Amino acid sequence: MNYIGSKLKLSAFLKESIFSVVGSDLSNFVFCDIFAGTGIVGRSFKTLVKTVIANDIEQYSYVLNKNYIENNAKISQKNKYIEELNKLSLRKDGFIYKNYCMGGSGLRQYFSDYNGKKIDSIRKKIEELKTKGEINRKLYYFLLCSLLESADKVANTASVYGAFLKGIKKSAQKEMVLEPANYEINGTGHKVYNKDANTLIKKISGDILYMDPPYNERQYGANYHMLNTIAEYKKFIPKGKTGLRDYEKSKYCSKNSIKEEFENLIMNAQFKYLFLSYNNEGLMTVSEIKKIMSKYGRYNLFTTDYQRFKADKDENRSFAANETKEYLHVLEKN
Repeated sequence: MNYIGSKLKLSAFLKESIFSVVGSDLSNFVFCDIFAGTGIVGRSFKTLVKTVIANDIEQYSYVLNKNYIENNAKISQKNKYIEELNKLSLRKDGFIYKNYCMGGSGLRQYFSDYNGKKIDSIRKKIEELKTKGEINRKLYYFLLCSLLESADKVANTASVYGAFLKGIKKSAQKEMVLEPANYEINGTGHKVYNKDANTLIKKISGDILYMDPPYNERQYGANYHMLNTIAEYKKFIPKGKTGLRDYEKSKYCSKNSIKEEFENLIMNAQFKYLFLSYNNEGLMTVSEIKKIMSKYGRYNLFTTDYQRFKADKDENRSFAANETKEYLHVLEKN
């Protein structure tokens, strides 16, 4: 999945840096990824630690992590359900087709008509299977995660869902196939939350807290609203040309509130080691972060260069560079 701030390409850098601070044997550690997004970092530590705590306020993230993080044992008949869902008859009365496909609304083109109908058909069937008790919660989130990722592959967008393309691009013309979102199996238990990070931090504790908050004013609730709509699948009146839904604006996306919000998170964290991913395009400067974190213990900093995520045209960018500098701020708390 194309994702702003994804740490997939940085996973080796993050692991090496964290190991250099806490050691490589994490088998008894509780690791928390409190702004989990697609769960890439939590997934990379899933088999290394005793427990992963994953959290994100966005519903699509919750679904992804309920599958990739919390599911940790074999689910019987999961492939059978994937096959059956792929064979469903297409329906024309679904929310996605009626509001986000040209054949349904004539206003928006996030998906081809075929794919919009198929997303609706599968999404409604998954909910029906859950309501009837035919599938348990583990299988429910596996199937729903599979749908989100399969739908994302045929979305008619540049990458994020802030807008759709005027014409149907080649990948969006392909008929969607529901593919299984397979997860790693291990014997330990993990926990996934759908909470505000600053609220949850007061209720959890552990060894390593990894923080990857929004860097800038981009709101994830707007950039990924279609995935939230598929995940929740509740009726609402889409707003404007892009069909936005109501979403909660993050204090981490505002220069006026971010420093206070970040310091409250640090202050209330009941973890020994704190790691913050941030970059040189962020709302907080390196010196501002250092000043805040140093109040609460021993501070250190790791850096690396990597290719910048591009969801915009070159001429519209606030930052013209193709590469950005990633910072990993470290705090060993007193």
